[in-house]
Amino acid sequence: MRDEALLTVDKISVAYDGSNALNGVSLSIRKGELICVVGANGAGKTSLIRSIAGIVPASGGAVKMNGVDITRKPPWEICELGIAQVAEGRQIFGALSVEENLLLGATLKRAKAERASTLESVYGLFGRLRERRRQLAGTLSGGEQQMLAIGRAMMAKPEIVMFDEPSIGLSPALTDVMFGVVKLLHEQGATILLVEQNVAKSLSLSNRGYVLENGAVVLEGSSEELLNNSEVQRAYLGM
Repeated sequence: MRDEALLTVDKISVAYDGSNALNGVSLSIRKGELICVVGANGAGKTSLIRSIAGIVPASGGAVKMNGVDITRKPPWEICELGIAQVAEGRQIFGALSVEENLLLGATLKRAKAERASTLESVYGLFGRLRERRRQLAGTLSGGEQQMLAIGRAMMAKPEIVMFDEPSIGLSPALTDVMFGVVKLLHEQGATILLVEQNVAKSLSLSNRGYVLENGAVVLEGSSEELLNNSEVQRAYLGM
């Protein structure tokens, strides 16, 4: 694992209608790491993901990818630079087939040349998607749609995959499956930024973590440190 950061978020602030959603948030992730950002609903986790992706503008601070400032770049350029997002709510195209959804993920220049081999890799990871490749995506179950959203992100050949609340709307059993997929992707070498309300599961998977409250980082450290932190245990783990 390299020492330099692949992605750096430096004192990012985001405001909506005059109200601050993020207040000077900083974090970094190195190649091959799985880091998590955890916190309660409304803490600013999704705003963080959307600001990194260029979907919402930052009112202050900077985001750098491989040392390049991407703070003001449009979302499609950020995708081309190697950041993929598995969005909250999945945001698949329900009227298209499973395979058509996946191929849309490979329309980037960085992904086109290896589209066929990447598709086979995704089908190898998610056999259920191969079985349903001609089926309309909108007819899939919630768990299958989450698989599709993850597969579409992987089709972009990203350097970093950002997961935004991937367990929302899933049953406990499917939540375990989804976290298992995240773990497998990391073991296969993916660099992952995981944003989640499920603090225990996220910290159990990750290398390091950040705790977000009211738009600010209040704690950070190794996942083991955070799991053993009395404030985290009291506030998020019911201990």
